[in-house]
Amino acid sequence: MILQGTVVVPEIPTPPPWVMMDPPAMVLMALGFFAAVALITWPLVRALARRIEGKGGRPDPAMVAEVDELRVRVAELEQQQLRFHEIEERLDFTERLLAQQREQPRLHP
Repeated sequence: MILQGTVVVPEIPTPPPWVMMDPPAMVLMALGFFAAVALITWPLVRALARRIEGKGGRPDPAMVAEVDELRVRVAELEQQQLRFHEIEERLDFTERLLAQQREQPRLHP
């Protein structure tokens, strides 16, 4: 504050630089900022997209081995399921034969 006689005059704060800039300079500065952000983030976004797609390089050998093991187990389970259905059909057939044998003596005493 500056004193002039008995009147106190407050200091006027200096405005920020962007207030004093010409509009074309502000546009160029904004475009430059967005271009810099795009140049910096573009490789990061591409790397993230590759990782999400699964093309981020060679697959982990341990993961490949685990997937192969799981495929073998699924194939074994499918074979066991087929065997289970076959045994189930045989059991149904046997039960029907036994039921017929029990009913025959009752019909012909």
